Amino acid sequence: MDSYEWNKIAGAVLGTLIFVLVVRFAAEAVFEVQKPAKEAYHVVGVVASASTAAAPAEETLPDFGTVLKAADVTAGKTVAGKCEQCHDISKGGPNKIGPELWDIVGRPRATEPGFSYSSAMMSDHSPWTYAALFKYLKSPQGVVPGTKMSFAGLSSANDRINLLAYLRTEADSPAPIPAPAPVPAKPQAATKPAAK
Repeated sequence: MDSYEWNKIAGAVLGTLIFVLVVRFAAEAVFEVQKPAKEAYHVVGVVASASTAAAPAEETLPDFGTVLKAADVTAGKTVAGKCEQCHDISKGGPNKIGPELWDIVGRPRATEPGFSYSSAMMSDHSPWTYAALFKYLKSPQGVVPGTKMSFAGLSSANDRINLLAYLRTEADSPAPIPAPAPVPAKPQAATKPAAK
């Protein structure tokens, strides 16, 4: 074979490589794959990156004494359908992938008998207050890094308020609604001293 034949072979190989690269770049531009916000399944022994277990942005808590009274319990029951994929809410119901949620409002965290909680959840037994549930339901992994709960969370504050109003009713003795926060007093105008 002479050098002309070798040049044709080399040109064909280089042309093919260039064609493959162009097709790859075009496919990546057309079908851009977004990286998920959180991992779908945590592999034990793999350290999560800082961005995966980042705490959620701090959100102003609503006045539960006001919003729970106005909440839509029926809408909360609809939202609870997402919870019931992994949890049972009925009294005496079984633990499923997640623990039973009957009488959850006010119950100490990680105390449902017969359920195997993650060590992250077991590290704190403070009660599930309205505020704690409100934050947790927004971002379970952000509030309790290492929890087994893989649910991404409810971004809508209104959905979480309605869900809390519904969960509150799922108890023999519903947790009391806190008193509304006092309305801040208007600053009084400074009085001018009397002129002499």
